[in-house]
Amino acid sequence: MHKIKAVIFDFGRVISAQKPSSLFRAYETDLGLAPGTINQIMFDSQAWQDALVGRISETEFWYGIGPALGLESCRMVDEFRKRYHADESINKGVLKLIHRLHGGYKLAVLSNHPPGLTEWLSDWEILDLFDVVYCSGDEGMAKPDPTVYNLTLKRLGTLPYEAIFIDDTIGHVKAARNVGIHAILFIESEQLKLELNRLLTMHNKGQTKEAPLLS
Repeated sequence: MHKIKAVIFDFGRVISAQKPSSLFRAYETDLGLAPGTINQIMFDSQAWQDALVGRISETEFWYGIGPALGLESCRMVDEFRKRYHADESINKGVLKLIHRLHGGYKLAVLSNHPPGLTEWLSDWEILDLFDVVYCSGDEGMAKPDPTVYNLTLKRLGTLPYEAIFIDDTIGHVKAARNVGIHAILFIESEQLKLELNRLLTMHNKGQTKEAPLLS
């Protein structure tokens, strides 16, 4: 049994908390959009796919989708973007696990995100907790391309079977497993704690002084 040396986290809806559906309904009401359409407009767009691999900046993404959101000027886009970002928050349960892991394991973020994720992590004062940050928008390649997992592992200095990957998208979890990484499908922080405990206890028992993550 090989010792786990690294834990790799997705960012969106893992480190950052999932926004409640009521918040999206409020956005749609205020923008005059049909219920259940804002995420489709934003994240099913070609502009989002371009931003994820750095073909456009996050600012260009927002200005590109502004008209579809009913935002008719750069000022209106900027105001809504500021509101949207202000509503983002850290998942406190996941942050607690990250702090518990820090110092005992190498930590990384591996995220499909527009350019500039390190700035976001810095603003939240958590950048220093991670040894490696892989942002697809800065690198030009996104999950589930196996190259991004292997690059992250190389930068961590770990082998696939020495790492655990956590993501809320099943396709990204399967892709990690296909390159040999232990992977957990994230649902919520208590479930993640239990699964991390199981994997760390199974692989590190007798090889490390590390106790299970949390009792």
